[in-house]
Amino acid sequence: MEAYTVRDLRERTGDLIRGAEAGELAVVTKHGTPVFVAVPFDDALLDGGVRRALAVKLFDTDVLTLRQAAKLAGEPLSTFTERCSAQGVAVVRYPADELADEVAHLEQIEPPAGR
Repeated sequence: MEAYTVRDLRERTGDLIRGAEAGELAVVTKHGTPVFVAVPFDDALLDGGVRRALAVKLFDTDVLTLRQAAKLAGEPLSTFTERCSAQGVAVVRYPADELADEVAHLEQIEPPAGR
């Protein structure tokens, strides 16, 4: 495993990429402390659960819709929804103005008789 400093990323990006293409892991450090690991993006990585983790992240950052992310994760929508909820990722999202409209509407509804 090769080690790179943050400064190396600017000067040796090509080496990092060539290593990843060759299937090599690399660690990137800042002031001698590991910051992240560069992992080759291949089938073995995807089969190890990264596909699901990537799908959750892409959904959470609004890159993919819930349905698209579930498909990327290779899971039924219900399973993926549960995975997101378990990780604290909201699956129901309202824009602030739309949520305010919904709350206002609910406040105007009278409760059923007897309550």
